[in-house]
Amino acid sequence: MKRDATRERIIKAAYGLLTEGGREALSTRAICAESGVQSPAIYRIFGDKQGLLDAVADHGFESYLASKTSLGETDDPVDDLRRGWDLHVEFGVGNPSLYSLIYGDARPGVETPAARRASAILAHSIRRIAETGRLRVSEERAALLVHSAGRGTTFTLISLPEDQRDPALSTLAREAAITAVTTDTGPTTPADPTHLAIALRAATPRLTTLTPAEQTLLTEWLTRIANT
Repeated sequence: MKRDATRERIIKAAYGLLTEGGREALSTRAICAESGVQSPAIYRIFGDKQGLLDAVADHGFESYLASKTSLGETDDPVDDLRRGWDLHVEFGVGNPSLYSLIYGDARPGVETPAARRASAILAHSIRRIAETGRLRVSEERAALLVHSAGRGTTFTLISLPEDQRDPALSTLAREAAITAVTTDTGPTTPADPTHLAIALRAATPRLTTLTPAEQTLLTEWLTRIANT
């Protein structure tokens, strides 16, 4: 219990320094002074400085998750994706230091815990679209495109002086990304085989009548079609 309390105190102290002074304020000395602990405690609890930074990012990300959860889901997954995009950009612009801590240091093959959680939320949103047959590219490609477009838009807005931020920029980028990955096939329009393959691939885990080997083979075939 004492270790948990110390961990929480260190995280909250570091988060306060981050919000007030940006990442440059997160020196080990400042964190120790703010939390009232010695530097060995930081390394004992978090392993290294990066472990502490990841924990701080995850702590700040909780407020975003609470807002995300409060949105709920509607019958239109594409519109839900729009609302998720808007919330993501709003969160980043409103919390630039925290957003930069989560996404600013690109490390090949490495994501912060907070970024992984965000990716899982986006993947769920994309899968819901795929299940309706409205996804024109594979789930993986759609998620990467939406993620990269959203992150780039957010960092661009953060970099601009407040009086120079064009509120239409995010909307234009959002609609361009959504148009690139979705299709609004109407009830009288013949469904594209690729879209059908993407939809069926999303539903494959629920096909309990298939053996695991059959599911693997079907997924492989559908992935090949989806990637065309």
